[in-house]
Amino acid sequence: MGSMRLDRFLKEQGIASRSELKAYIRKGRVKVDGTVCTDPGFHVDPEKNQVTFDDVPVRHSRYVYLMMNKPKGILTATSDRQARTVLDLLPEKYRRMEVFPVGRLDKDTEGLLLITNNGRLAHNLLSPKKHVPKLYEAHLDRYPGEAAVTAFREGVVINSEFTALPAELRFISRDPVIAHVVVYEGKFHQVKRMFKAVGAEVVYLKRLKMGELALDESLEPGEYRELTDSEKALIGAE
Repeated sequence: MGSMRLDRFLKEQGIASRSELKAYIRKGRVKVDGTVCTDPGFHVDPEKNQVTFDDVPVRHSRYVYLMMNKPKGILTATSDRQARTVLDLLPEKYRRMEVFPVGRLDKDTEGLLLITNNGRLAHNLLSPKKHVPKLYEAHLDRYPGEAAVTAFREGVVINSEFTALPAELRFISRDPVIAHVVVYEGKFHQVKRMFKAVGAEVVYLKRLKMGELALDESLEPGEYRELTDSEKALIGAE
């Protein structure tokens, strides 16, 4: 990994902003290997040096991975002038680490949302060429018939400009009508548009999985947590 400036090291861990950290360091709140360091430009090696802030060890991690159970009514965006976004649900620590949501869930859609600052991983998970499956649970206003299963499997024609990639559809219940659908891309309102094309309206939608990463059902809507090491491995995270 190599060495880096002390203030950069601490900023990457979300301790504070760069300007705030410079002031904290000069006030003697940071130690390197047990000795107070007042130089923000002092170089540390995360693999060799132990850094503490207010005597609390700071473990270096270049990337952070959060699982959120996105609630209804919240935008999947990094910022918005009028509406609350998923980043507004996070503490300042993570926002300082410049995290962003991987892909989008509609404002009224709930469920699994991965938030990270690893752009390469995000690209790999979202690229249609990678064929990463996304599993959704959809509640419908009516049963569109088994012909819908075939239509999904062959690729639903949305309009003259867009035909969805082949998807997997399985009905879980007929009363109420609940279905599981697996898609391999993430177009605007895609799942809703696919069901509308076969004659049904989605009244509730929740994402359950992205690849092999499954939503922790113990998370209430709006809650989040960092991924475990085993979960990171499922998505190929560093």
